[in-house]
Amino acid sequence: MTAVPRVRARVRTRKLGAVDGDDLVDDARDTGIPPRAAASQKSVLIVDDDEALARVLGKVLAAAGYEVSTAHDGTVAVEQIVRRTFDVIVSDIELPGMTGIDLLRVVRAYDLDVPLILMTGAPTVATAVEAVALGALQYLQKPFPNDVLLKAVEQASRLHRMAEIKRDALQVLGEVNNQAGDRAGLEVRLKRALDTMWMAFQPIVDTVSRRVFGYEALMRTLEPSFPNPGAVLSAAERLNRLGDVGRRVRTLSAGAFANAPPDTLLFVNLHTQDLLDPTLYEASAPLSKIAGRVVLEVTERTALEGVKDLQARVSILRYNGFRVAIDDLGAGYAGLASFASLEPEVVKLDMSLVRNVHQSAVRQRIVGSMVSLCKDMGMRVVVEGVQVAGELATLSSLGCDLMQGYFFAKPGPPFPVAKGFA
Repeated sequence: MTAVPRVRARVRTRKLGAVDGDDLVDDARDTGIPPRAAASQKSVLIVDDDEALARVLGKVLAAAGYEVSTAHDGTVAVEQIVRRTFDVIVSDIELPGMTGIDLLRVVRAYDLDVPLILMTGAPTVATAVEAVALGALQYLQKPFPNDVLLKAVEQASRLHRMAEIKRDALQVLGEVNNQAGDRAGLEVRLKRALDTMWMAFQPIVDTVSRRVFGYEALMRTLEPSFPNPGAVLSAAERLNRLGDVGRRVRTLSAGAFANAPPDTLLFVNLHTQDLLDPTLYEASAPLSKIAGRVVLEVTERTALEGVKDLQARVSILRYNGFRVAIDDLGAGYAGLASFASLEPEVVKLDMSLVRNVHQSAVRQRIVGSMVSLCKDMGMRVVVEGVQVAGELATLSSLGCDLMQGYFFAKPGPPFPVAKGFA
């Protein structure tokens, strides 16, 4: 990176808004930074309700070779951001109608990577912490010297380019990632994911009675930056909003299941943190109203140690009418802790054990032993991920009667018809 010399000391000691614009342009030229060639010119949006200051900052940056646009409030800024892309945005924190931090959240709805530099004449520790936490690249205190502004914008421009290159690299490698890297962008996209969330259902079939035993509700969203449920949960965990996701899933699942075929059960996945949510236990909650038909799946992939009074919580759920299942058995934590704490009515064997079970003697011994032990303990067993006829035949010979997988039906809108089952 080209070193940026300091400008004359008299400028560093003045408030930018009080300095003549032409003097500042001269100072910018004195830094020795050559104007950029038109082909590599970078665009900067300056947002400040002090129009004189915005003009001054614009002249400083234009003299250094940047293409500059200005906006005097957040609404005008958003209108410009929607119409075109910028390499860097420099915004005051206090704006008419919205703050610079609010603007950052809006920006991330349109541009995942553009860096935002916030500036203020009345800094506070709380505001600075919030700005950085949300993803503001820098936090400048007015007045600041020209070289501080130029260095900040230059660094932001380079980092923006690096972010673009990284996304190009992910595409070349086949790992397309449309997620924002900062908290503000993640908040915007999680909100979209929650707003567009819907529940797909996959049937669980009883191969002995040849009927549909139940349906598992599976989270889906129209938000393209979250291509799978794991991406939604990962974002929610970063934002400490797992509870919001869990409540949305339970509400949507209950609503859709109102039209389910009679005498079928609803299987709903719980994150470990959902067990700490008071609304899970409320009798007025949508899922509680149909608790007698609901099996709550708790995965073995996450530890349960963080849930205090786990057995008491599970007892309340059972008192309310719910049944409990251990999900992903065989792919999570070893040991007996989950069985002892949850005492599940249903156990779901992970698809990693099911895959090609007809071709693996080792898998057959493991699955057979698990099924036998679970039945001895009075638990129903569901095997997940059945895809081919060979797996179906082998699992049936091992005593498995409840099965789920693409062989019967893919997840879809309520309610997919299972192949060969009423």
